[in-house]
Amino acid sequence: MKIKTAVFGALVAVPVALWAAPKAMDFWLAQTQTDQSAAATAGKPTRRNAPMKTTKDQANASRLLYNVLSESGDPYKSVPLDDARSRDIYKRYLEALDFNKIYLSADDLAKFPNLDTQLDDAIRSGNLQPAFDLYGVFKQRAIQRTQYARDLLKQDIFTFTGQDTFVFDREKAAWAPNQQALDQLWRQLVRYDWMRLELAGRKPDEIRKTLDKRYTNLGKTLNDTNGDDVVQSFLNSYANSVDPHTDYLNPRSAQAFNTQISQTLEGIGAVLQKQDDVVAIREIVAGGPVSKSGMLKPGDRIVAVGQGAAGTAALPMEDVVGWRIDDVVQLIRGKKGTTVRLSVIPAEASLDSQPKLVTLVRDKVKLEDGVAKSDIIEIPAAKGQAPQKVGVIKLPGFYQDFSARGRSQDYVSASRDVARLITEFKSKGVTGVVMDLRDNGGGSLDEAIKLTGLFIDQGPVVQVRDSANNVDVGVDRQPGALWTGPLAVLINRSSASASEIFAAAIQDYGRGLIVGDISFGKGTVQNMQPLFPSFLNTQSDEDPYGSIKMTIAEFFRISGSSTQNKGVTPDLFLPTLVDHTKFGESSYDNALPWSKIPEAPHATLGGFSDILPALQSKHEARIRADREFQWLLQDVAYFKSERSKNSVVLNIAERRAERDRLEAQRKARQAERKKLGLPLDPLSDDSKDDGLSVNERNIATEAAKDKLLDQRPDPLLRETAQILGDAINLRAKRVASK
Repeated sequence: MKIKTAVFGALVAVPVALWAAPKAMDFWLAQTQTDQSAAATAGKPTRRNAPMKTTKDQANASRLLYNVLSESGDPYKSVPLDDARSRDIYKRYLEALDFNKIYLSADDLAKFPNLDTQLDDAIRSGNLQPAFDLYGVFKQRAIQRTQYARDLLKQDIFTFTGQDTFVFDREKAAWAPNQQALDQLWRQLVRYDWMRLELAGRKPDEIRKTLDKRYTNLGKTLNDTNGDDVVQSFLNSYANSVDPHTDYLNPRSAQAFNTQISQTLEGIGAVLQKQDDVVAIREIVAGGPVSKSGMLKPGDRIVAVGQGAAGTAALPMEDVVGWRIDDVVQLIRGKKGTTVRLSVIPAEASLDSQPKLVTLVRDKVKLEDGVAKSDIIEIPAAKGQAPQKVGVIKLPGFYQDFSARGRSQDYVSASRDVARLITEFKSKGVTGVVMDLRDNGGGSLDEAIKLTGLFIDQGPVVQVRDSANNVDVGVDRQPGALWTGPLAVLINRSSASASEIFAAAIQDYGRGLIVGDISFGKGTVQNMQPLFPSFLNTQSDEDPYGSIKMTIAEFFRISGSSTQNKGVTPDLFLPTLVDHTKFGESSYDNALPWSKIPEAPHATLGGFSDILPALQSKHEARIRADREFQWLLQDVAYFKSERSKNSVVLNIAERRAERDRLEAQRKARQAERKKLGLPLDPLSDDSKDDGLSVNERNIATEAAKDKLLDQRPDPLLRETAQILGDAINLRAKRVASK
């Protein structure tokens, strides 16, 4: 998701170089959600199928967003709201509704003549009815499609011996001319769904039941969509037309974002998932109220929620079966010290069983899965080399609890957590440190500067240029460095924003080796704040207009080069499964171009250019004998040969032969791991396609698998540690020879 800045209130204390993950803007509701901080509010969810009309708050949000993006002059990139912009918004809104072009037809769109040049007027005036009208047709067609899919299950069309195909990627295809053409697309889609389940070994009756339930649930999800969802997607289409990282968030989405950036919440400490009509516990957060109570487990289903302890002036239990997941979360979450009652049906019991009552006192919870974690890789002594102990710190994001920082010295912070782990490394005799920033989409700019300061003495870290071309230099002013020893930074294509600031600074100082793949290329800074009119001087927890995350600046390396579009290029490359043409800043059609400004004077610490050839040579020799790495290279080659395809042949014999080949390969690799004494892949037996969607699988089983992800063999991390070990030994030899 995305977000922005505005002229309406006090800015967030620190700009946020936000996550650059690709944005899925369709209307299918999220399957999982963490309970998060907010005052608990009781009340029934929005009535399904109520006519969608622009509310006063939504109209105000639209007009406020227009004032910020097209009138205030605050955005880094100027964007007049005119007919050209309107056409772009129209295109993006259609993508949000129907990105794969399987619901709407050209005939449907013809019912909205000139709409593509009218959306600018709608946004300016706050009359969002055109967005609702287009959504109404989309919803009608989508519900018709789900019924059509259910009807197809009754037909005898599920033989797979020919060479007909299912096109699964229609992003660049033309709109189907009419509903009859869409019938043919959906016929193939349903047959593909059936074939996957048949390949997984399911019988026809079971397949028919599974798919009928799947398509029924799609219709229910559409009925759960409310006006705020539609407005967020439409106004987000406007915001996204400015640049890829400018976003509008409605109040609930803004609240969820704040939880993500702070990695803390006040609630019961559980990750929830919607399955059919019931919200269930998917994961229990360590140290939270649920964890401490010992009364709940993954898979348990919540069927009613009440506020306050029983026996007091408690509110009655609210039956939440069939509710949207965010409505259920809104009832469960709440301020520290308040009480919530849950009616729960255990995972192993049938849904008509008698529920048990669980009473919990809400508390502040730290989301452990999103914070820094450490490990130590021991590298045995090779010929002519000393053994090494390399400490690894996996950092998922540059998080900081901004609100707690203003009240206390004890606040959640990425740099504080990393400092604690480095101190532990020192006591364990670690000789080198790897900062693993793979899949780290960024976060707080302030945290990126502070983290860099743990590895360098005082000096510039990043340059930030605003819309007026003023350049501010972000400086680490803390004397000394916590870790002065050997350092490597592991990045991949999903390392973005604050991750790139850190990696670039380490590279420009010559402080550490950068290993992996070219990073995402997000070189812009966003700020988030609520959309408050300028005449309001106070902000409340119940913000009716939502928030804006807007690009306000561009950051540059201290060398003067931007990471925008180009990213950070590693000193040593490792193989990747990612297609750079489809993922990364350069894949966006309206990304800012790369640019350059003068260098910020800084010291250099020598760098690694003198030993890079030797490191490359040792790396290549080692991976030739590394079976895990060779398997990875095989997988990369297979991916490259497959990634250009946008369709699959619906021939079950061909699909079964390919499945059997991959299954035999998987078993052979696992057997070879065992023979060579390599760590086994704990998820090897679960790598087959079961044909199910996420919310059709057993929640407890899937939660257990999630816990095993970190135990899978990681040849890229191990090789990065080996490369750092080589660097340590090469440096030691050169020092000894002087």
